[in-house]
Amino acid sequence: MTILSEIIDFNKEFVQNEEFKEYETTKFPDKRIVVLTCMDTRLTELLPKAMNLKNGDAKIIKSAGAIVTHPFGSVMRSILIAIYELKADEVYIIGHHDCGMSSIDTDSIIESMVGRGIDNNLFTTLKYSGIDMKDWLRGFNDVTQSVKSSVDQVRNHPLMDRKVPVHGLVAHPHTGQLDIITNGYEYLVGK
Repeated sequence: MTILSEIIDFNKEFVQNEEFKEYETTKFPDKRIVVLTCMDTRLTELLPKAMNLKNGDAKIIKSAGAIVTHPFGSVMRSILIAIYELKADEVYIIGHHDCGMSSIDTDSIIESMVGRGIDNNLFTTLKYSGIDMKDWLRGFNDVTQSVKSSVDQVRNHPLMDRKVPVHGLVAHPHTGQLDIITNGYEYLVGK
């Protein structure tokens, strides 16, 4: 049996037994927040519980390392849509300790790509096209600095509403403890 068939079998029972009813909500976040966090599996259930979030409370965006890598990439677009279309009034950028992006080995990733059949010549083509794979895949050395950088990108985005608080936090992936790196309310008061 494949993982897909296990998922589909479970899903049929889930729908038939109407287990979805306990998760019914609207597309608008009840707590009016958008959270950008890491895709780390340890945070899947832990982070919402540690933040007292239930289904429907927040828009949650996940990316490797909770990093805003490009001012007009999909992460920033999702944040802006959450604010302007889906009624979010605050942004939370939450990195975490022991993040895989803090120890990423770009050479190893490229080697793995080649090992899975990506033509090694493609990397030369990409380089001449202005794409540096090592830079594109690069992580960070310090989660606190990474969170600050992403917060700054969101706060200073030309399309960002300057009245929206943008908070930066770091989570502990075992306990869920949240440490405030930058308090968006205090930042707005100080401006």
